Amino acid sequence: MKAQAPTAYGLSSQARNLQWLLSNLVDEVPGIRSVAVVSSDGLLLLASDPVLADGPAEAGPRGPRGSSADLATIVSGVGSLTNGAAKLMDGGTVKQTMIAMDEGSLFVSYISDGSLLGVHATPDCDMSVVAYHMALFVGRAGHVLTPELRSELRKSMESVQ
Repeated sequence: MKAQAPTAYGLSSQARNLQWLLSNLVDEVPGIRSVAVVSSDGLLLLASDPVLADGPAEAGPRGPRGSSADLATIVSGVGSLTNGAAKLMDGGTVKQTMIAMDEGSLFVSYISDGSLLGVHATPDCDMSVVAYHMALFVGRAGHVLTPELRSELRKSMESVQ
């Protein structure tokens, strides 16, 4: 499949569509603090913009240390750990992992190409609603997240940082 040429906005329509899907996930699901899409090799592909942890409390919910890179690292580590556990236990393919903490929740869903979708949410979020909307995102993103698109997104994230 031929990669689409970047548009006037610098990204292909497929890349902009994935960014739009991610923005909708954050905007439409109550309790989501931050979101990251990570490639199978642990590189950040897409991220929401969490409020900085050292920012004022009235600014809104806070992401993990205020950094998309931190969330991507956590998501990648959780993905690797759960995949290893599944192999040791002959558990088959891991579909989703959820970690409940006193001050929030972390959800990690597996996208068909080995990429991961990570969501950091508030402790009072409706976990079933978050999981449902993550499954919708994975269903929509999984078939378009080609190697060419992953490369484009990776380069885009590198240029931002």
